[in-house]
Amino acid sequence: MGHGMEDYIAAENRKIDGYELGLYAIFDGHSGRDVAEYLQGRLFDNILSEPDFWTSPKKAVRKAYEATDDEILKKVVGSRGGSTAVTAILIDQRELIVANAGDSRAVLCRNGKAKQISVDHEPTKEKELVESKGGFVTEMPGSVPRVDGQLAMTRAFGDAKLKEHITSEPDIKVENIDDDTEFIILASDGFWKVMSNQEAYNSIEDMEDAQEAAETLIREALSRKSYGDISCIVVMFH
Repeated sequence: MGHGMEDYIAAENRKIDGYELGLYAIFDGHSGRDVAEYLQGRLFDNILSEPDFWTSPKKAVRKAYEATDDEILKKVVGSRGGSTAVTAILIDQRELIVANAGDSRAVLCRNGKAKQISVDHEPTKEKELVESKGGFVTEMPGSVPRVDGQLAMTRAFGDAKLKEHITSEPDIKVENIDDDTEFIILASDGFWKVMSNQEAYNSIEDMEDAQEAAETLIREALSRKSYGDISCIVVMFH
């Protein structure tokens, strides 16, 4: 990897206005840990403090992502540091709100099938978006595509030097949790670079303990020689 671990995770339960909330996130920092650490302590508070969260959750999440990025650019980061984010808010075990900016991923597992419910914001996929903002995408031999030759994703928090050409705007998905829903997996890109969605499901489909399942997935990714930071959360439904 050539650097220290820059990922942070969040996993907590809260009771708000009579609702039971499960809050889960992976923050994958780059060029330092400061942005990911800030997101761990701040992003969910900003989302849940939006007055229209209960009536228009997608609008609230989008506003909170933007507001948090503004805070980071003003208070936290120099020209380089940044972080991706994938966040999942589980409401009363019935509704799941997933948002992401960057290449960490959320996968919903139901009836034996793994369904990706986040978007990998890769430069080749969003080349037009970058170019519309005045940036460019390069792909050097032996390396991954990068925005302005530097960043391997098109959406992230921080990264002040590139902010004119990237965005922190998330893709957002709302899913109902039914009796057939088995579990969700959140993981950073170091995991998904060596494991497909369905392979991840198959590796833990018979497990009942979420912590054990997450540790199993991490060990499997390491055995496949992943060279990126690896963070993983499994949330099981029984």
